[in-house]
Amino acid sequence: MIMFDHGREHIDDRMVLLQANIDDMNPEFSSYVTDRLFEAGANDVYWIPIIMKKGRPGLMLNVLVSEERLSDMEAVVFAETTTLGLRYTKADVHRLGREFAQVETEWGPIAVKLGFYKGELVQMAPEFKECEAAAKRFGVPLKRVYEEVRRKYAENADKRRTGEPKG
Repeated sequence: MIMFDHGREHIDDRMVLLQANIDDMNPEFSSYVTDRLFEAGANDVYWIPIIMKKGRPGLMLNVLVSEERLSDMEAVVFAETTTLGLRYTKADVHRLGREFAQVETEWGPIAVKLGFYKGELVQMAPEFKECEAAAKRFGVPLKRVYEEVRRKYAENADKRRTGEPKG
């Protein structure tokens, strides 16, 4: 299996988008199936609500995976869903370089994921689980934690550019 340094921007080639349309499975099973697919090595899993023939509601399962792990995904999908067939689309995936930074907040340190395109910071996202834990522990709204982490990161980034001490 090919491993990449996700700290640098790169293209993952030899990926496959596996799809299945499902209209006769209990939709509550979808979170379980998602977990199983991630455990088996999926890079991404998502579901899209669709209308199938004869107006029946259904779900489209989408699984992004490296070609090397395709048979693992097939095994999970055929064992855990009611689909009778799969579609495959070859895909190349452009991944930004990623780093993590810590932001000091009134609720303790919280990590942020940074995304770089051609060496320039283009994405900054607080780590959800850490924000969720802080919100629950301190009884504050999750959106307040997110806003504070974003504000603190931007404030510290401005200080780094101007050479001021962080605080």
